[in-house]
Amino acid sequence: MESNETSRKPSARAKIGTLISNEIGRIPPQSVDLEQVVLGAMMLERNAVNETIDILHEASFYDPKHQYIFKAILDLFAATSPVDLVTVTERLAKNGELAAAGGAGYVSQLTNRVASSAHIQYHARIISERYIKRELIRISSEIIRDAYDDTKDVFDLLNQAESGLFQIAENNMTKQVNTMSKVVKDAIEEIEKARSNSDGVSGIPSGFVELDKITSGWQRSDMIVIAARPGMGKTAFVLST
Repeated sequence: MESNETSRKPSARAKIGTLISNEIGRIPPQSVDLEQVVLGAMMLERNAVNETIDILHEASFYDPKHQYIFKAILDLFAATSPVDLVTVTERLAKNGELAAAGGAGYVSQLTNRVASSAHIQYHARIISERYIKRELIRISSEIIRDAYDDTKDVFDLLNQAESGLFQIAENNMTKQVNTMSKVVKDAIEEIEKARSNSDGVSGIPSGFVELDKITSGWQRSDMIVIAARPGMGKTAFVLST
């Protein structure tokens, strides 16, 4: 029975979003109607899952019910199982999350909201943009709150703001799929370019000669970590490269 099912508690991030809404008296950016349409399309056409899987993630959905449903769809997709109304409902029930997802009736209604999945990528991007705005509001609210706290170190606040914004960008970067022939062609071009470079810098020059001798410049897809105590000039160093 649905009434006996247990459900996950809302994520900490969802709780923060509710607090933000209460604090500023405004509803955070969201589009519940589009969330319903996208989820309905994903249960009707497997291709719709392929087109949105790199755009959306669980937290992208504002309505907690939709987070449960999206997670069930992803679980089925990852297991290469059929994704449809029946399998999604069964997966939610198996996870003890059907009641939290609105019940079987609500899940069924989502498929009735879909006339066509032709514009699903466009709809998914709108959902993603609304989520990014909510995250910006959340981080800004946390920074404002902490900035009023005299016990907080100002450089720690700067690092907190920087890392928060970086995390948003990192989690919402559009993934691009390239063919093997293009990857090989690009790699050969990079090798030829590095071979013909007389100064030994195969990447992007940092502007510091000694550093370039060690690293051969900033390399593409390298994760560069600049570590130092607060106030030692990390930001100034990065801005000067």
